Amino acid sequence: MFHVIPRAEQNQRPNRTILFEGAQYDTPISIFLIDNEPGQGPALHTHPYSETWVVRSGHAQFTVGVETLDATVGDIIVVNPETPHRFVNTGPGRLELTCIHASERVIQTFI
Repeated sequence: MFHVIPRAEQNQRPNRTILFEGAQYDTPISIFLIDNEPGQGPALHTHPYSETWVVRSGHAQFTVGVETLDATVGDIIVVNPETPHRFVNTGPGRLELTCIHASERVIQTFI
């Protein structure tokens, strides 16, 4: 069995980010395909599972716990469950990230 989700049927948000939650496809992961303008990014939050980011284009500053780090194309960042984190596009262009959630649904608690 397999599934193809055409672009037109994907859950795209107004900021061009796409959310895929695996529950309805019987897969234990969820994915955000981030496409942010400079200055955009989520507020500080946690998840009860690990999250992995792959920077596909642009530059981002990540806050993970009390640490901050700059990331660019090709970098992979992994955060443990319940660790407060966020990122922001530091520009100058768009930021494209693949955010892999180790859960069939995105469970997010903003701090």
